[in-house]
Amino acid sequence: MAASRSGSEVHDEIYYDSDGSPARKKFTRKTNHAGGLEGGMTNGEDIIVRVAAKPISTLKQPLDTVDVVSKQPTKAIVERTDHCVVPAVCVIGEAVAALVFAEAFLHKFGSDNIAETERNYHSFLDTDY
Repeated sequence: MAASRSGSEVHDEIYYDSDGSPARKKFTRKTNHAGGLEGGMTNGEDIIVRVAAKPISTLKQPLDTVDVVSKQPTKAIVERTDHCVVPAVCVIGEAVAALVFAEAFLHKFGSDNIAETERNYHSFLDTDY
């Protein structure tokens, strides 16, 4: 993780690729330590998302609890649950990321209709900066 490294280990140096046609000239980077985001803005590199999830709560030994009727100490029931949540976490993570990216896209290019949104997007792509 970048947070545990020193600043000199996570910089992405910027270069300018002037080879080829004018449409192929662009700013480039040899690394993507920033994960595609710098200062809350995308930098043109691939966006890398890291996800963490809490461990599944099923244990083989029952935990201490209290009976809600008698208010007496007891042991919780051991119930079987998913043994691996990775497939579900992947689907949920991709869906949330897609919603966030769609919201950002519409914030930048959105309009009252798809045709205008598409025009705004293509106009941005055609801009030479």
